[in-house]
Amino acid sequence: MTPDLRSSYLGLDLRTPLVPSASPLGQRRDTLVRLQDAGAGAVVLPSLFEEQIQHEEIQLSGAFDTGADSFAEALTYLPEFEHYDTGASVYLRHLEDSVSELEIPVISSLNGITVGDWVGHARRMQEAGAAAIELNVYFIAADPDETSESVESRYVELVEAVRAEIGVPLAVKIGPFFSSVGHMAHRLVAAGADGLVLFNRFMQPDIDLETLTVDPSLSLSTSAELSLPLRWIAILRGRVHASFACTTGVHTAADAVKALLVGADAVMMASALLHAGPEHLGTVLRGLESWLDEHDFEGVEQLKGSMSMSNVPNPVAYARSNYARLVTSYVSPYDWRHAEPEGGLRA
Repeated sequence: MTPDLRSSYLGLDLRTPLVPSASPLGQRRDTLVRLQDAGAGAVVLPSLFEEQIQHEEIQLSGAFDTGADSFAEALTYLPEFEHYDTGASVYLRHLEDSVSELEIPVISSLNGITVGDWVGHARRMQEAGAAAIELNVYFIAADPDETSESVESRYVELVEAVRAEIGVPLAVKIGPFFSSVGHMAHRLVAAGADGLVLFNRFMQPDIDLETLTVDPSLSLSTSAELSLPLRWIAILRGRVHASFACTTGVHTAADAVKALLVGADAVMMASALLHAGPEHLGTVLRGLESWLDEHDFEGVEQLKGSMSMSNVPNPVAYARSNYARLVTSYVSPYDWRHAEPEGGLRA
């Protein structure tokens, strides 16, 4: 019998658990169709940024203030709105067109860090047909005078503000840099989040040694980065009442299986698809189906969470128990104890 690939995420019925996450792949509707044809269960559109919305509002304000101290006899003296059509309006039209063209749920992404009028665009996304909203809180706590409580409250207030604007499901995409990820997860769900997307992948700065400038770098993920979301979804599954999406490091069918085993409801991909193309999603999906069949799983729902912290015989394996054994038993392929150093940095 063919395994059942359906999964429930944010209360949405997905035909498969594989979901392309917010990335440049979502900028073109023909690419979205290719992802759908490859087997995507839903798609997340690229983010609409707080800064884009604020820019549009500033542009409009400046346009309508033009000639404020002059006498305008002509009815066309004030500029037409469409002449000042920047990111936010274009985004909403793309969302509407994508919803009308695709048969799978379209999740809209809103990216920001402060509470303000811009959160009203969550409601406009809902009105444009978004099946759910993903709030991406991409915030670097770079102020040493800001307390951890202040940082966490920023997240909570933002989730509450967006929740107040919409009736569709709300997922919150966060980074791993909290002193207590589990407690923060509880706070976000209490504030109105229906799901958590773990984890945001923060872009890291680099230094250009020739120009002595800070050079923000973007590199695609690898499967080695999957371990972090795996651990935390395993820990939180069944203990925080929310849907979970695993993102960062999913490149292969094996990666997808692992994400589902620890409790992910949706398995999100971006880097692998940017590297190999939209059809790679179909390759991963076929591998997932084969694994389920070979290991006698009836479907994805049976698989989900079967290796979460609540369900494994040794739950502390996700915490500290294996740490000492691993670091003391590691065998280097290089015999550093007897070799003479050759060049490089020396003590």
